[in-house]
Amino acid sequence: MLNHSKIHSNLVPAALVQHTIERKEGKLSSNGALVVNTGKFTGRSPKDRFIVEDDITRDQIDWGDINIKVSTQAFDQLEKKMEEYAGGLDEIYSRDVYACASNKYRLYIKVYSEHPWQSLFAHNMFLRLSEDEKRIFKEDWKIYAFPGVKAEPKIHGTRQDNFSIINFTKKTILIGGTAYTGEIKKGIFSVLNFILPVVRNVLSMHCSANVGKDSDTALFFGLSGTGKTTLSNDPDRRLIGDDEHGWSTANIYNLEGGCYAKTIDLSESKEPQIYKAIRFGALLENIGYAEDGVTPDYSNTDITQNTRVSYPIHHIDNIMYNSRGDIPRNIFFLTCDAFGVLPPISRLNREQAMYHFISGYTAKIAGTEDGINEPQATFSACFGSPFLPLHPIKYADLLGKKLDQGSGVGDGKINVWLVNTGWTGGPYGIGSRIELSYTRAIIKAALNGELNHVDYTEDKIFKLAIPTSCPDVPNAILNPRQTWRNEEEYDKTALKLAQLFKDNFEKFKDKADSSLISAGPK
Repeated sequence: MLNHSKIHSNLVPAALVQHTIERKEGKLSSNGALVVNTGKFTGRSPKDRFIVEDDITRDQIDWGDINIKVSTQAFDQLEKKMEEYAGGLDEIYSRDVYACASNKYRLYIKVYSEHPWQSLFAHNMFLRLSEDEKRIFKEDWKIYAFPGVKAEPKIHGTRQDNFSIINFTKKTILIGGTAYTGEIKKGIFSVLNFILPVVRNVLSMHCSANVGKDSDTALFFGLSGTGKTTLSNDPDRRLIGDDEHGWSTANIYNLEGGCYAKTIDLSESKEPQIYKAIRFGALLENIGYAEDGVTPDYSNTDITQNTRVSYPIHHIDNIMYNSRGDIPRNIFFLTCDAFGVLPPISRLNREQAMYHFISGYTAKIAGTEDGINEPQATFSACFGSPFLPLHPIKYADLLGKKLDQGSGVGDGKINVWLVNTGWTGGPYGIGSRIELSYTRAIIKAALNGELNHVDYTEDKIFKLAIPTSCPDVPNAILNPRQTWRNEEEYDKTALKLAQLFKDNFEKFKDKADSSLISAGPK
């Protein structure tokens, strides 16, 4: 607990905005949102995220390049340094919040921060307490977010002077040397990715979720650029959340209370819900302005391409107000396949679902980064490898058990679909991007159960079950091999991608059983 003579506790958003402006740390934009610059760091720094090695973590954590060890001694030294630094500031901010929109699994969090807009971020992104709950609040975890505190690598064992360190024994996260607010959000997500599966038998997931009129829940997994946000924001379905969820024996629930959306090239026509959510109370980070100096220019990348906005989920109109839904009936793994090999939709069996969950595949297109001249495969285990303290096989095994338990509705089956939102008729540069209208029609057909009553063929390389027809979608695009002018070139490219899948899976084989290994491509 920090002892400070002037802690601003649980200030309302308007007060935090006022403090930020008075401290000359931000200003209001024309749409009413607060705009700040996070400084040197405009994104997470995954190589500077550490976990304290102690009796709780020593034999549980999947140590390596993602989960980097740091000593208890180094943590204690930095914690003391942070407390002394905070004590020397004129004022600091604290916020009482919680994670997990399930009364059974709530995690109460106290966030101490150096800047008022960091406290606004915590207010937006975590779940908010009632006034009565605030009076009896007792935290389970603490976060210290003080960008002015720098580590000394030779003393503390860090890579450089910025750091984010999780201590499961002290139930404390230290964030220093960086003001990027995403470190706060993902620090708690990493904690939940340890606690929920190990202690609660809950599958924690990096996905969006929504609910239809028949109370049918759908999950959408996908890396950046695959359409996760676009496809889960459906006017005919209510949003549970856009990024982090838990799957218990009873339901699906949001781990958060807000959204942290990218704003690069944002427009009202493409993302109307996000666009309209950016108003007073929202926090815009690192954006540029139009010539008037107050109107956001979402195409401006002068500071970073990773421009962001955080806002409480109630800024979205069409939401589930309890942030919960029933056990899912449909799960979508979204991939933007720039090789043009994967079908627009295919149905996965249990082992294939686990295999593709562990793989977490998408592809970068040529020209998006220097040196990329052809599609580049990207794999992120469970669609969120930077936030997984445990070995990915443990999350996949838990997914398999959830699928076995079923939805409890109708025949109880949970459908798992692999959806390609990328290219068809050839790779990027030759083929064409699958039309969004077709992808929406495919998702709709799956959700309505229409794809449960059509014939399927099997892809010979990836062994995927491909529907032969889908309402409002040309049959000709459903089988990707038939869309290529040269089928031999398709086979050659498909075998290349299949080998990339197999090469990536090598690091999981020692903990995977034979049925899971055989679920991959030939």
